[in-house]
Amino acid sequence: MVLSKTESDASIHSTFASRYVRNSLPRFEMPENSIPKEAAYQIINDELMLDGNPRLNLASFVTTWMEPECDKLMMESINKNYVDMDEYPVTTELQNRCVNMIARLFNAPLGDGEAAVGVGTVGSSEAIMLAGLAFKRQWQNKRKAQGLPWDKPNIVTGANVQVCWEKFARYFEVELKEVKLREDYYVMDPKKAVEMVDENTICVAAILGSTLTGEFEDVKLLNDLLAEKNKQTGWDTPIHVDAASGGFIAPFLYPELEWDFRLPLVKSINVSGHKYGLVYAGIGWVVWRTKSDLPDELIFHINYLGADQPTFTLNFSKGSSQVIAQYYQLIRLGFEGYRNVMDNCRENMMVLRKGLEKTGRFNIVSKENGVPLVAFSLKDSSRHNEFEVAETLRRFGWIVPAYTMPADAEHVTVLRVVIREDFSRTLAERLVLDFEKVLHELDSLPARVQAKMANGVNGVKKTPEETQREVTSYWKKFVESKKINKNKIIC
Repeated sequence: MVLSKTESDASIHSTFASRYVRNSLPRFEMPENSIPKEAAYQIINDELMLDGNPRLNLASFVTTWMEPECDKLMMESINKNYVDMDEYPVTTELQNRCVNMIARLFNAPLGDGEAAVGVGTVGSSEAIMLAGLAFKRQWQNKRKAQGLPWDKPNIVTGANVQVCWEKFARYFEVELKEVKLREDYYVMDPKKAVEMVDENTICVAAILGSTLTGEFEDVKLLNDLLAEKNKQTGWDTPIHVDAASGGFIAPFLYPELEWDFRLPLVKSINVSGHKYGLVYAGIGWVVWRTKSDLPDELIFHINYLGADQPTFTLNFSKGSSQVIAQYYQLIRLGFEGYRNVMDNCRENMMVLRKGLEKTGRFNIVSKENGVPLVAFSLKDSSRHNEFEVAETLRRFGWIVPAYTMPADAEHVTVLRVVIREDFSRTLAERLVLDFEKVLHELDSLPARVQAKMANGVNGVKKTPEETQREVTSYWKKFVESKKINKNKIIC
């Protein structure tokens, strides 16, 4: 009898017994041959397991949970290119509805049936770039008409602004004038900001929800002081409100707070839909007070794919899913639903805040009002510091950032926990318990870094501030070196 020999069918092998997972794949070149879809999925999925858990990433303001029905809508529209407005007119209509809802939420002075002026973006960074460009062009046009120099624009902000403001200043050649911070005052001082305003200031940027402490800056006071200076000088310096974090919080938790278009000098506002707008990463919004606040020459009219398409963005193609998800949240939750979500976030913030205070080990730096987060520092950092606490806490799965404050408060180091919709009371209580475990563990270890640095050179004692700065620098280098080593291993 003749025995036949057949080729092995790859489909009968277990994924982990196949040659595709036995051999390493090239990392920086496209592989020569194809692999089965199951193997490709498994290989990528296995590496992604090493990422942190997004729900336990308490460093981020960005939404990490949405309802299954919204997830389904997003997946069903993932293949739609938003820019094809003529082909996807309903998606365009949904974006326009979102712009109008948000503008009215921010008290834009719109008449009955009047359309709001605004646009969806990939996030608040793009929104801020667009708003900044509008201010720059408005200022330049006015200066040219007056026969005055228009080549040295500046913008006034606090040192606590997000890095996108620095990007705007550098990319679009605008001087960034920052109001420095000080200990126990970690937001822009309106009085100092107005003092820095000159004839070349295109706008003053106020932050509704500092990323450092969650605190709202006093936009009302800024508006009043700036209005007085404008009256005295004849200038008309406007205000932009960066409400990336606070724009979907203030209208529901603090409706009487005047920060938006109720103030006459506020000409534009940006907000992140992917933060407390409760949508996954990839959506932001910018709205203008009136049509006259957005120069016509910045709007492009493109004859593409069958229709005239007005556009004011820094990119062209982008997905439709996030726009559709934002509309879902706005009509699904309504004012009542958003208020309930924000109330719940604030209550869980208070649970965590009180739990940390009860340990007796922390000073709470953040305020009770503002973005629902808790920023705090160790009362006694003579043995171990905030960077060590954050590093040790990762063993329990939590991702909690430790960072130093901007100029002139660099000697202050804090930990920060952001409370999002999916951070429950149970998790808040569990986090407090894990903080206690971490502190107990660190207390049992020798204070190697602190003791060595506090002794100084030749036995000369250093001040607590000098020691804190050196320890902070040491741990920042330590964390960065771990990231570099991790990247080397991956590569």
